[in-house]
Amino acid sequence: MPRSYDSLTLEDAKRMLSAAEAKAASLGIAYNIAIVDAGGHLVAFIRQDGALIGSIDLAIDKAVTARIFDKATSDLASLAQPGKPLFGIQESNAGKVVIFGGGIPVMFEGSIVGAVGASAGTVEQDIAVAEAAIAALGCPTQPSRGSSQEGAKRSAQ
Repeated sequence: MPRSYDSLTLEDAKRMLSAAEAKAASLGIAYNIAIVDAGGHLVAFIRQDGALIGSIDLAIDKAVTARIFDKATSDLASLAQPGKPLFGIQESNAGKVVIFGGGIPVMFEGSIVGAVGASAGTVEQDIAVAEAAIAALGCPTQPSRGSSQEGAKRSAQ
């Protein structure tokens, strides 16, 4: 029997992109920003004028990484260092796993419903842009910080 799950919608993604663009503008940096749904599939992407071409795939891969591992990519970075439990994880999934900050899962009512990835600035700036996107939905920015608020819509699958 098919089950339903919560997932980000295109409307959610547009709100997220708008907030992320505003944050990027405040930093004075042209950004690449990607939003993926609960299945890790791209819902929306924007490349601001002048954003680094090399950051296109990074933004998308950060969002996918955050969703498929249900962790912020900055957390994966710590866990993927030599001697740590996830050392070498960046080589998995055809080498598309990104282990530096800027990818963050989106929580809604206790479930991860998608993720955002931002790339173009420093790691700290990328995280700030991604957090701004999530804040537009009123959702927490880390899975470990709890759940609640509005944002993601129910989607039958």
